[in-house]
Amino acid sequence: MNNSHRPLDVIILAAGQGTRMRSALPKVLHPVGGRPMVAWAVKAAQELGARSVVVVTGHGAAQVEAALAGTGVTFARQARQQGTGDAFLSGAGALPSSGSASGSVQADDADILVLYGDTPLLRPSTLREMLTDHQARSSAFTILTGELPDATGYGRIIRDEAGNVTRIVEQKGATDAEKAVREFNSGVYVMDARAPQLARQIVPNSVTGEYYLTDLLALYHAAGAAAHAFKLADIDEVMGANDRTGLAEAEAILRRRINTGHMRAGVTLINPDTNTIEDTVTLGQDVTVEPGVILRGNTQVASGVTLGAYSVITDSVLESGVVIKAHSVLNGATVGAGSDVGPFARLRPGSVLGAGVHIGNFVETKNARLDAGVKAGHLAYLGDVTVGAETNIGAGTIIANFDGVNKHQTNVGAGVFIGSNSTLIAPRTVGDAAFIAAGSAIHDDIPEGALAIARGKQRNMEGWSRRYWGGMREKVSQKLPWLAAWLERQ
Repeated sequence: MNNSHRPLDVIILAAGQGTRMRSALPKVLHPVGGRPMVAWAVKAAQELGARSVVVVTGHGAAQVEAALAGTGVTFARQARQQGTGDAFLSGAGALPSSGSASGSVQADDADILVLYGDTPLLRPSTLREMLTDHQARSSAFTILTGELPDATGYGRIIRDEAGNVTRIVEQKGATDAEKAVREFNSGVYVMDARAPQLARQIVPNSVTGEYYLTDLLALYHAAGAAAHAFKLADIDEVMGANDRTGLAEAEAILRRRINTGHMRAGVTLINPDTNTIEDTVTLGQDVTVEPGVILRGNTQVASGVTLGAYSVITDSVLESGVVIKAHSVLNGATVGAGSDVGPFARLRPGSVLGAGVHIGNFVETKNARLDAGVKAGHLAYLGDVTVGAETNIGAGTIIANFDGVNKHQTNVGAGVFIGSNSTLIAPRTVGDAAFIAAGSAIHDDIPEGALAIARGKQRNMEGWSRRYWGGMREKVSQKLPWLAAWLERQ
């Protein structure tokens, strides 16, 4: 929440093309940590309690606006990319208030925070501290800065002998002494409500023709207003991702940040550098995460769960004591307490497992509800089915739920024993405590407690192999020496 006495508006600059990304996707839509980069800025603004969030779009505007639809932000399009000053004014025009006509700041005027759509690592806590400092010092213009041993490429923060910020000098225009300055400008600012009016006084750069938001500093000074800097403790927070290597670096930093938080909260990550856990995931205490695990979306993992190596789990709920074995894939599934899944299992959306369910290797479920104690140990497909408690599903069982056009539902009762390699041709109902003989193709309902056998009668044809292989004796002798010798003995 924004605890200041003035409301806060946020302008997010997201109009750039990002040519170094070499992509048809707008730069700010490239994901880091499971979200488009620009969505991290929106999230930060909203966590600060901003009354209004304006995203300035330009290159790929329709795509950016579609990606952020429904998030509660307002959009402002920058018609021509003419620099950060022009982008700021585009956004300011969409704010509920942009200062009084006289240029004075009124008690109910909002501060304006400027963020960027390509800096996904900036923490809301840092911005909150910056806002507090801005208002505690009665600052009109506060610059978020950092320090580097070598700040080459950044604008430098120039201070006077008293430590006050006097200028922002860009790299190209810096003297040798100014280039030696280690404090750099991040481009993130907090300003009072006069900013839009002052920004209209910015003149285009004589070389590039662009309008630079950094010129606001001199305009605030000319208005007799105080300007200050708030220095970052962690410069990684303002690291921008300008190309694919930058994306990978940001992803690694965010991954370490999230994983460290989980470990400090009581989660065991055996090899945290290999785990990707999105910030929307919740993990209980004493969860063990083996190498290579990926956790996405609104996944909720209760205490005491073990997640096997290289499992991928998305938008799923895992109750206490669940064991997910290696290489399993879960999406939109719920797994009841004490159940185990895998290895190499796949639970698709709508899969709901009760307590103590066993799903073994190469078992796939979809829109399937399995009650407590159900066991499906091997090589089964269970789609559009409900299965009662303690039912045993043999290896190779298939619920044939699709007729080529429509999906059909099957209901299997409690305590049912389904033999290996059985096929249930939906829609079917199988009564409680029924048996299905191995290899059956079930095309009728089965009453409670009945045994269903649906397979052809076995018939043995003597001498078949000799006649069959004998017709290919020459090829058999070339490729199958044991069989060729067998034929010779007949």
